[in-house]
Amino acid sequence: MDDPFPAYDVLAKRDTPSWNEQTREVVDRRLALAIADSVLSATQLATLRALEARMCPHPPGRPATTTLAMVMHKIAKDQGDGHRPECLPRTAECWHRGLDAIEAEARLRTSRGFAQLDADQADQILRAVESGEVRAELWQDLPADLFWKWRLLPDLVSAHWAQPSLWSAMGFGGPASPRGYVRLSENRRDPWEAVEERRRPLRGLPRHHER
Repeated sequence: MDDPFPAYDVLAKRDTPSWNEQTREVVDRRLALAIADSVLSATQLATLRALEARMCPHPPGRPATTTLAMVMHKIAKDQGDGHRPECLPRTAECWHRGLDAIEAEARLRTSRGFAQLDADQADQILRAVESGEVRAELWQDLPADLFWKWRLLPDLVSAHWAQPSLWSAMGFGGPASPRGYVRLSENRRDPWEAVEERRRPLRGLPRHHER
């Protein structure tokens, strides 16, 4: 898919009135985050990488994200969200058990590890986890659908869309502290926000074939 904002980089606002020192510090720290060592086993890490690639693909032509590092940091710190279903363990234990269970589910259904599956096979496993229709014994004390709803999906997606690369790809102006957003109504933008590039019609094609 074409990038609608090919020339836009939200980080160009770093040293402008759009961002204050606190905002710069938060974003800089996020971009410098490295994958924590000794948090997951080699197999767990491979499974998490494959999950990230399938669920949170990087926008082509944009700088790499630290999505994986952010999730790993949350696991390493055992950071909670203030509440969780009683049947789910704390963050770190939940992730460890969930990753092991996904690997077991993949091997039970395909005789291969999750990181070795093709896209269709990986999606089948993910749909089974989402619906709770799993077979592996490791899910016995870990409800698969709740793991999906409370850990797998929100932790990955929230980390991914907290990335400047994703902000640039969707034309989001990012944090606006202290400047703030003013034009909040539909189809209006502040002067410093991204403008979507107009796509040119393909030559020689009738208008109903334009992309």
